[in-house]
Amino acid sequence: MSMPLSPTATVAADQPELQRARAPLAGTPMALLLAITGGLALWLAFPPFGLWGLAAVGPLFLVLATRGRSALGGAAFGMVMGAAFFLPLLTWTGVFVGDLPWVALSLAQAAFCAALGAATAVVGRLPASPVWAAGLWVAQEALRSRLPFGGFPWGRLGFSQADGPFAAFAAYGGVPLVTFAVALTGTSLAVSLARAATGWRSPGGQQPTARRRWVLACAAALAIPGVGLLAGPPLPGSQLSAGGELATVAVIQGNVPRSGLDFNAQRRAVLDNHVRETLLLAERVEGGTAPQPDIVIWPENSSDIDPHGNADAAAAIDDAARAIDAPILIGAVLDGPGRYLTNAGIVWDPVTGPGASYAKRHPVPFGEYMPARSFFRFFSAQVDLLRRDFLPGTEPGVLDVGGVRLGDVICFEVAYDGLVSDVVTGGASLLVVQTNNATFGYTAESEQQLAMSRLRAIEHGRTVIVAATSGISAVVAPDGTVVDRSELFTPWTFIGSVAQRTQTTPATRMGAAPELALSAIAGAAVLAALNTGRRSRRARTDPEHVIHEEGHP
Repeated sequence: MSMPLSPTATVAADQPELQRARAPLAGTPMALLLAITGGLALWLAFPPFGLWGLAAVGPLFLVLATRGRSALGGAAFGMVMGAAFFLPLLTWTGVFVGDLPWVALSLAQAAFCAALGAATAVVGRLPASPVWAAGLWVAQEALRSRLPFGGFPWGRLGFSQADGPFAAFAAYGGVPLVTFAVALTGTSLAVSLARAATGWRSPGGQQPTARRRWVLACAAALAIPGVGLLAGPPLPGSQLSAGGELATVAVIQGNVPRSGLDFNAQRRAVLDNHVRETLLLAERVEGGTAPQPDIVIWPENSSDIDPHGNADAAAAIDDAARAIDAPILIGAVLDGPGRYLTNAGIVWDPVTGPGASYAKRHPVPFGEYMPARSFFRFFSAQVDLLRRDFLPGTEPGVLDVGGVRLGDVICFEVAYDGLVSDVVTGGASLLVVQTNNATFGYTAESEQQLAMSRLRAIEHGRTVIVAATSGISAVVAPDGTVVDRSELFTPWTFIGSVAQRTQTTPATRMGAAPELALSAIAGAAVLAALNTGRRSRRARTDPEHVIHEEGHP
C-alpha cells in the first residue's frame, strides 16, 4: 500500500520541474548573440534598409535572451541589444560633430533598453507574459520620448512600419499602438518557442502537445499583422485630392551651398536659392505651364537672416511673394526675444508682408539650446560654440494661410506625438513639416524622418507636406503613400491640388490614451511579477508557510 507524500515531500518532488521552468532558456553566449542580433535586426527594419518585418525580431530575441533570468541579467542583455540598435541607427548624429556625441546619445538611449530588458525578465514569470512584455516596449518608448531634456523618440518600433501592414494600427491608436502590435507579434513568437523548447525537453512524451501549442501560438502571433492589413486606415486616403475642399499647394526646396554644420555660413545664398526657385515657379504660372498656387511652403532655415530686422531679406521675400501672388510660409531664425533666438514659421503675405507665425515648441537640446551648460562644460569646451539658446514657443502651430488651415511642426517635432496631435485637434486640415537636414549630409537621417511623416499621415488622416532646405522634401498622401519627393542636395519644386480634410481618426480623438493605458498595464504587470517573485522566494525557503497560505497539502 503506497503512502501519500508529505507536504514537504510534495514540494521537493516538484523542485526539478520548477527549476526547469525557471532556468534561463539560453546560455550566456547564446543570449549575448540573441541580444546583438536582435538589435541589428531592429536597425535593419528602419530606413535606409526598410526591412520592416525585422522589427518584431528585437522583441522576440529580447524575450528569449532574458527568459528565466534575474532583472539584473535582463538589464545587461537589454543594454547590449540597445547598443547594437542605436549605435548604427544614429551614426548620422556624429557625421560633423565627432564620435563622442553620437556614442553618448546612443548609449543613453540604450540605457532605456536596459530597463526594458530588466522588466521583460521580471514579467516573464507571469501568465500572458507576451502582452505585458509588448506593453513594456510602449512604456519604454513613452519614457524615451520625454526624458531627459524633453526626450528623443527616434527609433520607436512604430516608425519602422510605414511600408508594412502594422502601419494601419496608427489610425486607431497612434504610433504607440503600432509599436504594441509589432512587439506583441515578437513576444508571442518568443514565448511560443520557449514553451515548445521546454515541452520538447521535458520527460513524459509531451512533444506532440508542445508542437501543437507552438503551431497555434505562432498562428495567433502572425494573425496580428493580418488584422492590420484587413482593417486598413478608417479614412481612405490614397488620393491627395479626395476628402475635402481643394487647395493648390506649392513646395520649394531651394538647396544649400554645401552640407555640414557651416551650411548657413552663406545664409543669404540659402535665402536667395529659395527666392530663385519661387521666381522660376512664378514664370511657369504666368506662362500657363503650372497652376496658380494658393499657398507656398518654404522649409526651416530658408531665411536664417531675420527678415524682421533685415530690410534686404524682407525685400527678397516680398519679391518672391508678389511674383507668385500667394502667401509663403517661410522658415526663419528670429533675433529675440531678448538674448534668445526663435526658430519660427512665418506667414508672408504678398500684400501685407509678415503676419501670423509659429515658434518651435521643442528646440533640440545641444543643437538649439544647451541644457546645464556649466555642467557639460566640464566635459567639452565646445558647448560654448552654441552661443545663444533658442527659446521654445508656447502655442501649437495652427496657421491660416491663403484660406488653408495648416498645422506646422518644425524638424524633429514630427517625432513627438503630442506636438503633432495638437495641431490636428486645433483644426489643421493639412500637416506641414518644415525641416533642415543639411547638417546631416548624405545620411539616413532624412529617410528616417520621412518615415515618421508617413506614419503621421496615417495616424491623423491628413496629407503631410515635408519641406526641407536640402532634402528630402516630400508630399505624403493620407494613407502614407509618398506621392512625390526630392533627392538630397538638389533644387526641387512641387505644385498640386491637396484636399483639406476635417474628418478625424480614432487615434486623433483618443490622443495619448492608448499610450498611457498600455504603459500603465505594463507597469502594473511588473509590480505584480515582483510581488509574485517575493512569494515564490518565501515558498522555496519556507514550504510549510506557503502550504498554509495556499490551503492545500
